[in-house]
Amino acid sequence: MSSYPPDTVVGSPTPADPARGGTPRKVRRVMLIGGLATAVVVAGTLAGGEAYARTRISHCISSGLEQSLGTGASVHFGPKPLLLTMVDHKVPYVTVDTDDASVGQTTGIQLHARLNDIDTDSNNASVGSSSATATWSDAGIAQTLNGLVSGVQSDPDGQSVDVQVLGGLAQLKLIPQVVDGKIEVTTSQAQLLGIGLPTDLVSGIVSSMTGAVQTYPLDMKPTAVKVVDNGIRIDLEGGHSNLAAPDGTQPQMTC
Repeated sequence: MSSYPPDTVVGSPTPADPARGGTPRKVRRVMLIGGLATAVVVAGTLAGGEAYARTRISHCISSGLEQSLGTGASVHFGPKPLLLTMVDHKVPYVTVDTDDASVGQTTGIQLHARLNDIDTDSNNASVGSSSATATWSDAGIAQTLNGLVSGVQSDPDGQSVDVQVLGGLAQLKLIPQVVDGKIEVTTSQAQLLGIGLPTDLVSGIVSSMTGAVQTYPLDMKPTAVKVVDNGIRIDLEGGHSNLAAPDGTQPQMTC
């Protein structure tokens, strides 16, 4: 007699245990959900850290420039994640923009600058090199020469800045140019009804305008100057320089 129970086929597979068969799938599902949750947390942490790093370093650079610009500036970073900068303290470059800077004795300066090779780890945060374009508006020139002139009109065709003096009765042409790394201003057609203008008046205007454009942020120097519509444009370049403390009282500044 057969030893197998009725209706049993020899060699047939044993039915799978539903509970045992579902366990691996549940484990994989739990692991997947856990991994996704961890990724979200890590991504959120990195995003928050990057935002903090950008805010901190942007404020540091803007504050360092505020003393020489007379106003705050918008700072824009390159592609390098600034979380890495918090580790190696290096910023490859930033661009800086401001629409109403007061540089030296000037007012009404629109400045677009690029700062390269910024080191935020030294005893004094420093810039490896810099370049900028500064546009000094007619209104800013008039404000700087307040009391000496009654109006300012740039003349791109003649490459001169025409200023009205003596209540508009006379006009003086100012011609800016770069000489040996400095801006010098000369005059032409300084006459009133065919008579030369007073020497003291002319020299005072020339001296005031020349003196106003001798100081620039980060020790930059002018390389070119051009009269454009509504002002003059000055190209600047600079080498290694330190960022000044925002209040001007500390010789050193770190980020």
